[in-house]
Amino acid sequence: MPSARASLRHVRGLRLMADSTHSDGSSEISDEPYGTTSADLAKRVLAGDIDAFEPLYRAQSSVVYALCLRMSGDTTRATELTQSVFVRAWERLGSFRGDSSFGTWLHRLAVNVVLENLRSDNRRSARVVTDADSLKLPDAAIADSPDERLDIDAAISRLPPGARVAFVLHEIEGYSHQEISTLTGLATGTVRAQVFRARQLLIKALS
Repeated sequence: MPSARASLRHVRGLRLMADSTHSDGSSEISDEPYGTTSADLAKRVLAGDIDAFEPLYRAQSSVVYALCLRMSGDTTRATELTQSVFVRAWERLGSFRGDSSFGTWLHRLAVNVVLENLRSDNRRSARVVTDADSLKLPDAAIADSPDERLDIDAAISRLPPGARVAFVLHEIEGYSHQEISTLTGLATGTVRAQVFRARQLLIKALS
């Protein structure tokens, strides 16, 4: 059985998985049946080809859902958030100028949509985690196998909301503490505290 710290290092692999499609950290996906990229599909939609939005959704929805799930910690809410992201993308597609990849543009939009929704729910509002906070995980051994990543995902989903958001954005999505501070409106020191507390809770949960 790997140590808790060794298991936590596997979280870094989640960032690599999130970034695996492009070296620039975006999640751009080529839509093979159409022989075009998501950026090309977005340009077709902007040019009036409404039908191109469907393959665009298919190309990017799994990546957006994964982000929403990690940030919300709830499958039902992640599905709802994914739909909200694409509604927002449809409404704001005209703001995509091609300065960055479409995946990067959509990723930033998705993060903002999730944060807006979390702020609107007082039960999920960002906060500093206290010693009273704990993870309620089922008693189970962590195997050195694909199941281990599932255990880590489960542990992340059970983090207190503020700590979970900060941890996911910093450790998995690669945002700096300052960038998270700008996105959430929290002080940089608070963000650091949340990330640190999340690490400690995960180490404890995975021990």
